[in-house]
Amino acid sequence: MRMLTAEQREFADEVKALAADWLVPLAEAGTPGSVNRELVKALGELGLLAQLFPGVDAGKPSRDAAALDLCLLREALATQSTQAETALALQGLGTYPILQSGQDSQVERWVPAVAAGEAVAAFALTEPEAGSDAAALRLAATRDGGGWRLSGEKIWISNAPEADFYTVFARTSDAGARGVSAFVVPADRPGLSGEHLDMVSPHPIGRLTFDGVAVHSEELLGEENKGFRVAMRTLDLFRPSVGAFAVGMAQSALDAAVSHADSRIAFGGPLREQQTVAHTLAEMATRTEAARLLVYSAAQAYDAGETSIAGRSAMAKLLATETAQYVVDAAVQIHGARALQRGHLLEHLYREVRAPRIYEGASEIQRTIIARELYRSN
Repeated sequence: MRMLTAEQREFADEVKALAADWLVPLAEAGTPGSVNRELVKALGELGLLAQLFPGVDAGKPSRDAAALDLCLLREALATQSTQAETALALQGLGTYPILQSGQDSQVERWVPAVAAGEAVAAFALTEPEAGSDAAALRLAATRDGGGWRLSGEKIWISNAPEADFYTVFARTSDAGARGVSAFVVPADRPGLSGEHLDMVSPHPIGRLTFDGVAVHSEELLGEENKGFRVAMRTLDLFRPSVGAFAVGMAQSALDAAVSHADSRIAFGGPLREQQTVAHTLAEMATRTEAARLLVYSAAQAYDAGETSIAGRSAMAKLLATETAQYVVDAAVQIHGARALQRGHLLEHLYREVRAPRIYEGASEIQRTIIARELYRSN
């Protein structure tokens, strides 16, 4: 794996500075559990959303993503503001199925608006009975003239019910994963409703109900009954970047722990002089760096068009999210009770770090993917 270039490191530093100066205050001023449109707009005005869609400023967004750039962007933002990072990531997750599989008219309608921070996107895959087993989804797409009508429910959908459009995956035949189609559905479509869900992390997450929602033929993404590929193509790209988000959180927690251990006096000296603390910091640093390198490696493999991307993406997400959980927990332990006080950085990270081990494929699913790829290569 090649190391980062000077330009890439400079880019990451610039993102951190922009986040600290402009995005953190907007994130802190937002309402927990609701879409922070001021924050999303700022991400557009600062040009950070445009980084997700190279060429969008020239009117020709590329359909080929740069996974490493996405990882660098998400990691840098996460070290400063998990709210800003998540707001940006959700814009990409909800929009990439359109960019990768949509018609030119769909791309022209939605991608520039998302890049400008003027439209909020959402990725609607999970259902009450179809989480890790995404191929078991039940949202029905029934033929109605030249289009379809959607009936059913989605749950734990980020940005729901406040998004401006949803990338929706629905069942168009009974053929399992081969019977799923993808659609782009505007949020103002009659029959589409939703509600907020109160979650541990402060992000907007909700339930969607489809009561005979009409979708037209021009709102199909890709080919009929091939929507599962649309979903997996997007997830293969975003899984390493979920790892990058986790690495950013781990780095933030590590930095806090290193600083605290240096300044906190206990037993006659700085806490860092206690061997058990010093060794814990060393373990935290080693795991964080290992996770970072695996994330970068998976992203570079994706960008190079290498094979077995699914397995490498799964490895990156698995190791990084599990590492972040360990590092944040260890940082809390080093800080003691003060880290559990509402408003403390680590109290915030402790609530944030749990979800990435579940969404976009739980850790158990990542292990299944990795094992399957081992046998596929033999």
